[in-house]
Amino acid sequence: MRKAQFEDINEIMDIIRLTIFEMHSYNNYQWDENYPQEKDFITDINEGNLYVLERDGRVVAFICVNQIEPEEYSELDWSSKEVGMVIHRMSVHPEYRRTGVGSKLMKFAEVLAKNNKINYLKIDTNSINEKMKALFIKCGYNFIGEMQFLGKEEPFYCYDKILVEEPKR
Repeated sequence: MRKAQFEDINEIMDIIRLTIFEMHSYNNYQWDENYPQEKDFITDINEGNLYVLERDGRVVAFICVNQIEPEEYSELDWSSKEVGMVIHRMSVHPEYRRTGVGSKLMKFAEVLAKNNKINYLKIDTNSINEKMKALFIKCGYNFIGEMQFLGKEEPFYCYDKILVEEPKR
């Protein structure tokens, strides 16, 4: 994993196009021509919050992690009142799915949080995004509730995870 650079934008946008095509094939319109856009990733890179995973010299996945919470989060009863980090735009190139890359991105977010002395993570996804919901559960995240978001018809499901200290050996 490394911080994304402006040179990565084309590969990131290729992953976005493929992901949107796949999402729409099962009637998930969480991402579309309006979101996410290239400008979102340029902002993420400028703020140092976007990370990419490379395989065979190409970007195959990305994740944005920061402390920016959508205002809709304030209406939910989260597991902790402590400051948390939030996982935002995240995707894996279809050719690299089902190989553990998604879990690796989630684990990276946990390590990044701990390195920033934060022990709490939050994330959300469209309620019909079964693949992401399954990934969150697999990675130990707890369902918190739902919210309306991005003007979408379906609600978004919100999850969180309190990170525990690893036992000393």
